Amino acid sequence: MDSAGSRSKGRPGERLARLAARLAALLASLAPGLLAPAPARAAERSVTVAHQDMVVPFRALMASGAIEKATGYTVTWRKFGGGGDVIRAMASGNVQIGEAGSSPIAAAASQGLDIELFWILDEIADAEQLVARNGSGVRSVADLRGRTVAVPYVSTSHYQLIAALEEAGLSQKDVTILNMRPPEIAAAWERGDIDATFIWDPVLARVKKSGTVLLSAGDLARKGKATFDGLVVDRAWAARNRDFLVTLVKLIAAGDAAYAAEPWSAGAPEVNAVARITGADPAEVPASLAAYRFPTLDAQASPAWLGGGAAKALTETAAFLKAQGRVQALAPDYGRFVTGDYVAAARK
Repeated sequence: MDSAGSRSKGRPGERLARLAARLAALLASLAPGLLAPAPARAAERSVTVAHQDMVVPFRALMASGAIEKATGYTVTWRKFGGGGDVIRAMASGNVQIGEAGSSPIAAAASQGLDIELFWILDEIADAEQLVARNGSGVRSVADLRGRTVAVPYVSTSHYQLIAALEEAGLSQKDVTILNMRPPEIAAAWERGDIDATFIWDPVLARVKKSGTVLLSAGDLARKGKATFDGLVVDRAWAARNRDFLVTLVKLIAAGDAAYAAEPWSAGAPEVNAVARITGADPAEVPASLAAYRFPTLDAQASPAWLGGGAAKALTETAAFLKAQGRVQALAPDYGRFVTGDYVAAARK
């Protein structure tokens, strides 16, 4: 790839065009013939994809136009404030593919939504953190007793917050928990309305400027509370558009591999694309990306993820949500909502 300095030259549109060309070239070398448009009925050569504001390499792929070029599909991108909103949009039939955290995916499966998790977008690791406002007197999770904490309900951060409180010997009744979307959390923080938040970038980077990190999702994962963000698809739509999904998986894997081989520095066109889509400060994007882990194509297929680990995580998360009264019943088998078929096809 070009150096960071040479990547920063040219107009944004030209830089993204070069990014798309590089992705196409990389993809062609990995999978000859992939860029031929996938067959599909004319009426279905379009798809609506719901995304959020997580700072991940997928954003650069979205901006590059490589997905549309490789598949021949018209892709409509819709941004949502949280995984719960994404799941509701999918339930309405207006969205075919969506990004959501393991907690909202578990909730959707528990409610019987006919979806499949087909790609682990990221292992959250240290990308979500519990931050207390400086001057609030909160120096540990135990200090949150009687305080106000904001988090998007039924998100991975919500799941992690409750787990952190329990570990500290606190119940939900000991803390005032407010249900807010990320932009609302940023505004509430600026007004001084909340004492703490468990959140992800770009809001995380903002609150850390005047706050102290108490713990991260990675800390909880090491204690058995692993969380992730994934891509889910409507099962019936997936069956009719298999080639599109295989191509999408190959493109994301190639983009993640390119990032892993040469992490993007400030000023790179990929960084600017990520910032534009997520609303993050471009200067903060490289550090935000580094906080996640992005499973490779081979890792996706392994027992750690789509080969069994993801279903186990969904099962455990769903049980937790039921205990918290967030879902009314558990699904008989959460493995039914996870598929490695598209990853397996992409690896051939």
